[in-house]
Amino acid sequence: MAPKIERIEFLRAVRQLRRVRSFYAAGVLLWAGSAVWSGRQAPGSREMWVSVLLLAVFTALLATAGLSLRRLAVPATGRPAHHAAPHQATGSRHASSQTHAHA
Repeated sequence: MAPKIERIEFLRAVRQLRRVRSFYAAGVLLWAGSAVWSGRQAPGSREMWVSVLLLAVFTALLATAGLSLRRLAVPATGRPAHHAAPHQATGSRHASSQTHAHA
């Protein structure tokens, strides 16, 4: 039972890391836009340098999250990611119910 629990925790960690990565990507876009905007309005201003600093921080965080996800690549198990019913079972039921409906 322990390997199944470890796998669930592993998948949760990967999912959370993907969410964090998208948050960092949004931060990179926001601070890049802010740095460009403040650089055009007042080149060399304090606001521009703060935006550039925060852009560098979010870029480093995004790179770290990306590297961590690459190291934690989800191993392929050959099984579906969700627990769906096999498709063969539902196909045979529909065929039999259609033949009885027309009879």
